Amino acid sequence: MVKVAEEHFPSSQARSLILWFDQVGIADIPLVGGKNASLGEMIQRLTSQGVNVPNGFATTATAYRYFIQAAELEAKLRSLFSGLDVADVNHLRHVGKQARSLILNTPFPEDLQQAITDAYQTLCDHYGADTDVAVRSSATAEDLPDASFAGQQETYLNISGISRVLEACHRCFASLFTDRAISYRQIKGFDHFDVALSVGVQKMVRSDLATSGVMFSIETETGFPDAALITAAYGLGENVVQGAVNPDEYYVFKTTLKAGFRPILEKRLGSKELKMVYDDGSKLTKNIKVSAEEKNQFALNDEEILQLARWACLIEDHYSQIHGKHTPMDIEWAKDGVTQELFIVQARPETVQSQKSTNILRNYEFTTEVKAQPLVIGRAVGSAIAQGKAHVITDASKIDQFLPGEVLVTDRTDPDWEPIMKKASAMITNQGGRTCHAAIIARELGIPAIVGCGDATTVLQTNQDVTISCAEGEEGKVYAGLLPFEVKEITLENLPRTRTQILMNVGNPQEAFRLAAIPNDGVGLARFEFIIANHIQVHPLALLNYGKLDQFTKAKIAELTALYDDKPQYFVDKLAQGVGRIAAAFYPKPVIVRMSDFKSNEYANLLGGKQFEPDEENPMLGWRGAARYYDEGYSDGFALECQAILRVREEMGLTNIIPMIPFCRTPDEGRMVLAEMAKNGLKQGENGLQVYVMCELPNNVIMAEEFAEVFDGFSIGSNDLTQLTLGIDRDSALVARLFDERSEGVKRMVKMAIAAAKKHNRKIGICGQAPSDYPEFAQFLVEQGIDTISLNPDSVLKTMLMVAEAEENE
Repeated sequence: MVKVAEEHFPSSQARSLILWFDQVGIADIPLVGGKNASLGEMIQRLTSQGVNVPNGFATTATAYRYFIQAAELEAKLRSLFSGLDVADVNHLRHVGKQARSLILNTPFPEDLQQAITDAYQTLCDHYGADTDVAVRSSATAEDLPDASFAGQQETYLNISGISRVLEACHRCFASLFTDRAISYRQIKGFDHFDVALSVGVQKMVRSDLATSGVMFSIETETGFPDAALITAAYGLGENVVQGAVNPDEYYVFKTTLKAGFRPILEKRLGSKELKMVYDDGSKLTKNIKVSAEEKNQFALNDEEILQLARWACLIEDHYSQIHGKHTPMDIEWAKDGVTQELFIVQARPETVQSQKSTNILRNYEFTTEVKAQPLVIGRAVGSAIAQGKAHVITDASKIDQFLPGEVLVTDRTDPDWEPIMKKASAMITNQGGRTCHAAIIARELGIPAIVGCGDATTVLQTNQDVTISCAEGEEGKVYAGLLPFEVKEITLENLPRTRTQILMNVGNPQEAFRLAAIPNDGVGLARFEFIIANHIQVHPLALLNYGKLDQFTKAKIAELTALYDDKPQYFVDKLAQGVGRIAAAFYPKPVIVRMSDFKSNEYANLLGGKQFEPDEENPMLGWRGAARYYDEGYSDGFALECQAILRVREEMGLTNIIPMIPFCRTPDEGRMVLAEMAKNGLKQGENGLQVYVMCELPNNVIMAEEFAEVFDGFSIGSNDLTQLTLGIDRDSALVARLFDERSEGVKRMVKMAIAAAKKHNRKIGICGQAPSDYPEFAQFLVEQGIDTISLNPDSVLKTMLMVAEAEENE
């Protein structure tokens, strides 16, 4: 601990010019800034729990103020800022440059210079001569719960030798007056001299020889609190933070992770084109191209993903305890290529989702069906829709040409762009992932962004009218023109709780985290078909018989399954991740997952499917559902489905999954399916496994009591039950007018099914379209005493209110 002379400051710890990280904690933000206080807090409190944090020291706020006062700089700087208009980009640039010059042209006091020299020498004594360090700015107003100040000041990597360390510290002091920092403080209402600058000097983690990235202990787009998002790329972490690369993304479910399971919900391969490494010349770092082999594999293995997620949980839990409320965290990590160890190099509170009201649900929807193909696709940030005139800018020197309300289109952003970002209605970048600078600032500003598009700056033209949609899942889409949309706001306070459970039909796993925010009692129908058709795209038997396929089909499948030598494992992984994401989103509420119910013509449309499917005259009544599962023509494919469910339940720990068997014609067929499932590790009753059956055939109703002896519950499929009760092909436009779930015959069928299930103490619900479309049908179901009604997401709240009224009137 090195202290400033007595004549400048009173005696106390506040006189210290230098403090080591293990001497400070989170209470010392006024002394060493948010970044350094957080590093000290983790070193003191979390290293004993296995969290690795590199050691180092901080210059204090006292040192910064001592420097400013000793050189009498405050009056000169205040004079510069008088009359500053941060909206005038050119004036802001001029003032910022003058302020930084004042700092850089004023030498450090001798005792401050000596204090930094002595501390750096102590690091060298421990790590070796001229040890490499990261020199990071840490402002005393940064990383607050409601103002991140992220990236406002500078960081310098691969600094070695005392002269370079001193120079980097000096530049950090000057970076308190970068254009973006001046602008941000003025907008947030901070006095420029209420904020001081601490500098952290930290041993470098040699991630230039390995990997690094950013992780959040919350889902960044929806605010879903129970998933950690980890991004990773090769080399030093600046490329991920700045959005210079499209990193890998991994989601981990924190709840069952803490219970000892391995719940990796998704692994998404990023392109990772560049990696930042040490430069051995005049520059400190440089970017080099990543080899094709490295680009086409994940930057982290499963053990590393899980280790980082566990640390995210520990860090979040610790900070939540400090603040007395749930405190999601934004964390930077790095892997040392020499020791192969993982490290945490920064942690700060997340400042966007954690500040949002949870009482209002805001949904953006197009008012007409969008038939146009998107011009550009990337990773969606936020869940909104916006529109305006595109403005393509690839050079930061031209940002003064940007007009309010335009859509910013660029390669990537860094903090120098922030003065204009607040004017944008939306942002689109070629590069970057969901944790890059553009994504973070877009969330903070509350505007949608699409990152990692690849070609936005060449496809889109300045002054072109565009609509940006981040409301259709994880893919963000840019459409030509100004498409009509609406915003629906729903207040979630004082909603009635109903005796009849209100569940949700969920098709797209990418929508699950967002949909889970709607009040619900679980998922009544999650379909395998959506995941297979959209995420897998390949017939399971084509994967199992890959060597027997024609060359064209093999080449197509090879492209999709490039990460897999074991082709069937691709099917299991993708299906498990899709189902697991839905199960995690609604955990611990029940999630009823219908096993595959493609018809043979639909299976044939999958890649490689024609070779394994018959040509049926009437596929709707043919080889579908249960009949396939135990048949030697498909049982190997069904085994892959079972493996996916088994992984979700046993490896991920998501035992809220309830598999459901569709189109089961007889109780004996049901027993054959259960035997097939048991053969593949899914034994009814073990580990709490229940198996439901769809009630969608007249025989399911007529023999409901016998089916109740085989299965644990029923879900009425009103679409097929109506079709088969009325003898109507629901795909035929010629008789479509006669299709009506409210017809008396269908209602009698439903009434019989509910009565039989109740008699045998079996749960029964409905997952067909009818209660979503017709409130009177939902009321009829309540009157019959149905246990659950599963609805399309947009019908949940209005039906919940109607059901509450119906129950009150009973």
